Amino acid sequence: MAIFRWQGVGPNGETVKGEMDAPNASAVAARLRLRRIRPLPDRIRAKGRGLDRELHIPGLGEKIKRRDVVIFTRQLATMIDAGLPIVQALDLLAQQTENKIFSGVIATLKHDVESGSAFAESLAKHPTVFDELYINMVSAGEMGGMLDTILVRLAAYMEKAVKLKAKIKSAMIYPISVIGIAVLVTALLLVYVIPVFGEMFASFGEELPLPTQIAINLSSVAVAYFWHMLAGVVGTTIGIRAYYRTERGRQRLDGLVLRLPIVGDIFRKTAVARFTRTLSTLVSSGVPILDSLSITGKTAGNKVVENAVLVARQSISEGKTLADPLISSQVFPPMVCQMVQVGETTGALDTMLSKIADFYDDEVDTAASNLTTLVEPVVILFLGVVIGGIIVSMYLPIFQLGSVLN
Repeated sequence: MAIFRWQGVGPNGETVKGEMDAPNASAVAARLRLRRIRPLPDRIRAKGRGLDRELHIPGLGEKIKRRDVVIFTRQLATMIDAGLPIVQALDLLAQQTENKIFSGVIATLKHDVESGSAFAESLAKHPTVFDELYINMVSAGEMGGMLDTILVRLAAYMEKAVKLKAKIKSAMIYPISVIGIAVLVTALLLVYVIPVFGEMFASFGEELPLPTQIAINLSSVAVAYFWHMLAGVVGTTIGIRAYYRTERGRQRLDGLVLRLPIVGDIFRKTAVARFTRTLSTLVSSGVPILDSLSITGKTAGNKVVENAVLVARQSISEGKTLADPLISSQVFPPMVCQMVQVGETTGALDTMLSKIADFYDDEVDTAASNLTTLVEPVVILFLGVVIGGIIVSMYLPIFQLGSVLN
């Protein structure tokens, strides 16, 4: 697929132009004719070729955000519920979507559906935009004749998933940024400030106090091996990321994250909330339980949780219950396992999972607030001991010199 810029003549003789995601220029012309637009062949050009080339900086280009997909889903559900045919609804959304790349994707969806493809089948051609959960739920909605209801449910799920992700980010940003600034200030003191004091103290010709000598020695090491330490940090980061991409590495590191004090509890509660919310949404939408568990495992966000879910899937395929393997995994809290067991017994598993998800959403909120409250005194203590200690150690020789002069 490529993005083509086109220009043509509208039904009323007006000049219209835009962009479209299509395999070739002929496909662009065909789609324009379906929209009662007469294309100008010499004005259909692939974006990024010849004089139409644009400067692209990696990471700064327009992307399809999760929020764009949520808005699209909510608006499509409203239009279908109002009785609008899906082709017409997709055509309107393609025209009014501000994100040009996403607009091209919606136009392609409209063309595929218009050509006779199922909506879920059309979505599956864009896996980077619509994930497996989205496609399976739409497929279930199409087969059950309740696509509008499924889309509303899907939009609500995505909104809550985005909100949960934002909670985790906000909980992590504050302590990481404060600690990062503290480390940066410490590094600046060691590399630039202390050497100036060291040269001045060397001219005294006297033995320096122990704290001052330790600070000067640390500064000398930091100056001499600064680039080596920086390369070590960068190399370690790259190595950890590469290791995490392996199956074994992800299993070990995700397990380590869950065992971390305080932070591990937040990630565990987040994984439980995501698992229960996703499974509840899929089951209530009519997706088979085995497919639901397979999709839920992939969206868990933690390899340990994913493996526990896949074991539970295997258990159900053998005619057993969902609760038993969750209990034996020791990944999920006892309360979650008991409520799942009750849900299976009463035949209201989706409702019970939804209640668990709501409960753990609140738990993540509380845990995030507690983390922020706990980090503040720790950071203040760090700043006082490390940075305050360095500054005091630099002034000790000056205080001693003042006492000698007196």
